[in-house]
Amino acid sequence: MTENEDPEKKGGVWALDQQLDQPMEEEAKKFSNMYEDKKCSSITVLQLAFQSLGVVYGDLGTSPLYVFYNTFPYGIDEPDDLLGALSVVIYSLTLIALLKYVLIVCRANDNGQGGTFALYSLLCRHAKIKTVPNQDQSDEELTTYSRSTFGEQSFAASTKRWLEGHALIQNVLLILVLIGSCMVIGDGILTPAISVLSAVGGINCCRYHISNDIVVVVAVVILVILFVMQQFGTQKFGWLFAPIVLLWFLLIGGIGIFNIWKYDTSILRAFSPVYVIAFFRKGGIDGWASLGGIMLCINGTETLFADVSHFPVLSVQIAFTLVAFPCLLLAYSGQAAYLMKYPHHVFGAFYYSIPESIYWPVFSVATAAAIVASQATITATFSLIQQALALGCFPRVKVVYTSRSHHQIYIPDINWILMILCISVTAGFKNQSQIGNAAGTAVVIVMLVTTFLMILVMILVWRCHWTLVLIFACLTLVVEGTYFSAVLLKVNQGGWVPLVIAVAFFIVMYGWHYGTVIRFDIEMHSKVSMAWILGLGPSLGLVRVPGIGLVYSEIATGVPRIFSHFITNLPAIHSVVVFVCVKYLPVCTVPEEERFLVKRIGPNNFHMFRCVVRYGYKDDHKKDDDFEEKLFDNLFTFVRLESLMEGSPGSDVSSILNQQTIQSRDAMWNNNNNSIPYSSADLSITSVDSIELADSPMYISQPLTCSIPTSSQLVEIDEIEFLNRCRDAGVVHILGNTVVRARRDSNCFKKMAVDYLYAFLRKICRGNSVLFNVPHESLLSVGQIFYV
Repeated sequence: MTENEDPEKKGGVWALDQQLDQPMEEEAKKFSNMYEDKKCSSITVLQLAFQSLGVVYGDLGTSPLYVFYNTFPYGIDEPDDLLGALSVVIYSLTLIALLKYVLIVCRANDNGQGGTFALYSLLCRHAKIKTVPNQDQSDEELTTYSRSTFGEQSFAASTKRWLEGHALIQNVLLILVLIGSCMVIGDGILTPAISVLSAVGGINCCRYHISNDIVVVVAVVILVILFVMQQFGTQKFGWLFAPIVLLWFLLIGGIGIFNIWKYDTSILRAFSPVYVIAFFRKGGIDGWASLGGIMLCINGTETLFADVSHFPVLSVQIAFTLVAFPCLLLAYSGQAAYLMKYPHHVFGAFYYSIPESIYWPVFSVATAAAIVASQATITATFSLIQQALALGCFPRVKVVYTSRSHHQIYIPDINWILMILCISVTAGFKNQSQIGNAAGTAVVIVMLVTTFLMILVMILVWRCHWTLVLIFACLTLVVEGTYFSAVLLKVNQGGWVPLVIAVAFFIVMYGWHYGTVIRFDIEMHSKVSMAWILGLGPSLGLVRVPGIGLVYSEIATGVPRIFSHFITNLPAIHSVVVFVCVKYLPVCTVPEEERFLVKRIGPNNFHMFRCVVRYGYKDDHKKDDDFEEKLFDNLFTFVRLESLMEGSPGSDVSSILNQQTIQSRDAMWNNNNNSIPYSSADLSITSVDSIELADSPMYISQPLTCSIPTSSQLVEIDEIEFLNRCRDAGVVHILGNTVVRARRDSNCFKKMAVDYLYAFLRKICRGNSVLFNVPHESLLSVGQIFYV
């Protein structure tokens, strides 16, 4: 029955489903805008602003260590070149870091989550552009499934129809998101390398002048320790991050003021936009290429957005505007004032500009700040991989939660890959210039991707007027497009590194997604009809043995092909069959009380049910160690509610639930030996919000008014006792092992993608049994091969 049908033609089943949806709508009002409406006191906001310095701004704060050297790797020819470069730095921080990211992009978070995939998830909720169509109408009723509505004649509606009407555009948008994500991974490799190497490189600026090889060795040792420590989390020493970064900002700001006062106060002329214009007028290939080094001053802004989930947006904005932004401006201005007098000290300009009396304390703080900055970048990379996993764009890898309270994660496989590549880059290049060129390429591409996604967010989510969208697009694309043209000139000087890394990860991510979509389409089109199931009779043509079979499938509707394959090859089936579908939605989290959807398949005597378990991309499977227990609790609650609705279809659902809640509580107090495995809390409105009734023939001809008969209660108790006996007899987890292969007449691309790439990725990634914590002794794997 389609969604666009006339409600009068849908009959009593549709009306009953609408009644059952009412409690969910009422509960949704209680939880609506649960993230936006959170109010914090002024003191709490300031405390979180202080803490955000250590998580969000470490990467951006360490950029003064290497910007001017990467801008002038061959020395400073004229003072006006330095003034122009400083002016471009100042306005880049203002336009990109402050205006674009801190004030605009951070507001586009997905219920507190930031990053490329968070923006994509927002768009997927406002337009049907997700390439794996595993969503249905019930998913849109989640309290976290917030989205905007707009008129059919609006610009947003036209954009929505354009996106939904062109599969090519949807695929291009996905490719764009994957490219941006791959560049973030590349940044997670390059930023620790350049930050730590630049910080440790300060040893060369002291009077001892240690060789560069020793500096590289020290940097590699620090990086190894940093990546090894990831598996232990940061809960034991994370409290040090904010004080270290705050001290670092105060030091670079204070040193900047000292250098401006001591060497050249006229350097403040660079705050005039006239010098930006003069910089571009002088131009030339060398001048244009120097923009690739200047843009490193905004390296860390994408990490800022990715890590925004840890703190309220207001706290992040306060920390930047009151601490990070002014201190960075003073630091760059102070270095420029020093270089106006000592232009030959452009290599290690920051360390040369430090007063000798505080050199070693500053060196120690700089090294610590670089480690904190690297930690933030690695954490952002882990967060992105987790989001990609949930949206079907990355092979299944192990995700370890090192801190439940702060949602800190650790991905072992990715951590070791990042460590090997980071050490290879550091030891291979041995200098900041080429690593800086590589980091600049990655950063500017991520910024461009974010800009394109933000344009769609402003149209579809914020419903901004097209003139505001045009102003935002023009300002950001002019600046970022200029930087992009500059980094292209340095591709042969190290800029090729992130491109190679991105290509490798893109092949993995797109290949996995391509195979996932093909397998999902096959399972959707090979579903077994209910007519065939009903034709088998209550016994399904087999011997029904005691026990419960949990049949896992990726489809949320219909009977999966694996089930027909199972019953046609085995002589028996369990007395109760539950089809379990675990799916991820484009939301950051699914509330616990809305996670399970349960309904019946076929008549009651078939004892077949469906359970859809929904997760967001930030939800933790490990929290559901009692997954099986929760599933059965929801199943028993559904049976009880179904019996009540059968007995009193004319009554209001909420009143029935409230009445049963009171009765259940009285029963619990009066009879402590009750064997029914659910508590009174399970019968509250919140715990049954997500339970639906199936389109079963038993409901079609029922009248809409009657009272609760005693027989329905007996039937309810009998079925629950039957389910309990079956559960005691044993639970078997039946997992499908669907193998996809390309047909012989397929083109070479499909054969390579399906038969080799996707097959290899499935072989090395984690299996579903591990993800669902299925005991090996109760696992039954059913294999089948599909040719596409």
